[in-house]
Amino acid sequence: MKKINLVYGTVNGEAEFVTREVAEQLSADGVEHRLVEQDELAGWVPPQDELLVVICSSTGYGDLPDEIYPWFLELQESAYLPDLEYGLIGLGDSSYEIFNGAIVQFEELFAGFGASAIKPTLKLDASINYAPEKDAKEWMSSILS
Repeated sequence: MKKINLVYGTVNGEAEFVTREVAEQLSADGVEHRLVEQDELAGWVPPQDELLVVICSSTGYGDLPDEIYPWFLELQESAYLPDLEYGLIGLGDSSYEIFNGAIVQFEELFAGFGASAIKPTLKLDASINYAPEKDAKEWMSSILS
């Protein structure tokens, strides 16, 4: 199994909580991983020989959270990652006009690089997924098996 890099974009702390829960599971399973903190994102380019997992909430009209937006722009403007393998988990609420818009932006960004999704994006809905950390850990477990 490749090393897994976890990146999160959070509005009210939920995506960070989910990411830390996933990281704990990976530690318990003995999987090599790194949780890339918000203050480490500037200038960080995901290694193409490792797996990237982005867990991100949406804000406003499907916008990216403020903390992750500059990194997204950096990647958009300068990165070319055709050999990157990635997985995406979106936290949204279908009662809003745009559902999981932030994670859709990541889907489009990575598709533009020619990167490969290891699994379809998990798009969680706050109105029906009351324990997103559980759903995210199940999704991650399916990657590991």
